[in-house]
Amino acid sequence: MPILSDQDHRFFEQKGYIVKTDLLSSETISDFQGIYDRDLSGQHYRWHPYGYHQSANYDVLITSPNFDSIVREPNVLGAVEELMGGTTCFGEIGARHMKPYQGDLHRSWHRDRPHWLEHRTRMDYIQSMVYLTDVGPDTHCFSISPEPADAPQREKQEQLAAGDIVDLYGPAGTAVLFNIAVLHSASVRVTQRERKTVQVYYGHRQRPALSNDSTIPATLWRDHDDAETRAFYGNLNEKTRRYLAAF
Repeated sequence: MPILSDQDHRFFEQKGYIVKTDLLSSETISDFQGIYDRDLSGQHYRWHPYGYHQSANYDVLITSPNFDSIVREPNVLGAVEELMGGTTCFGEIGARHMKPYQGDLHRSWHRDRPHWLEHRTRMDYIQSMVYLTDVGPDTHCFSISPEPADAPQREKQEQLAAGDIVDLYGPAGTAVLFNIAVLHSASVRVTQRERKTVQVYYGHRQRPALSNDSTIPATLWRDHDDAETRAFYGNLNEKTRRYLAAF
């Protein structure tokens, strides 16, 4: 049974993203919050400054292997594969933390990758961003400049003028799914509240690896009992290959 509706698919084609608040149960959200908090407090040596006013751990599959349950949460992964149009592979995972902030509103607009024109929605990689805290007008948030799948890719200022800016809010457990070629940014604003997110990239299995940010454990891509798990994690980046050679 499909996870996303026809309306979800049309919205994604028209905007480049969707926001879903009904994919995760309250028990699953609580489990994910626990996995995140234990890593943040217990594996702090792997959390480093990232971007503007953020810290992140991109090797959480090593420091806390249970993050695999977030990467392959059935409803989220199912929705991702519906949008991608088939089986996917792991790209990277970043657990990110944003502390309270006093200062000017800050955005750093960017596209993670160009559009891939051979795909139905021109999507080479998709990101699932799961909010583990409530996100609203009084917190840091994720912002995007929507664009249709069939629109030409515009330069930054032209796109912001044409697509406007949408701040994406939702309670803990919200999943934001978006084409990483669509212009987007974290919005850092005055707040007394922290923001916690887990951000997972998924790609096509026959396409090049996304990045060298996350090391993929051999327990998943080589030694796992399940062939599908090995295939999902098997698009190895150069970082993983060099660690394999070294150890």
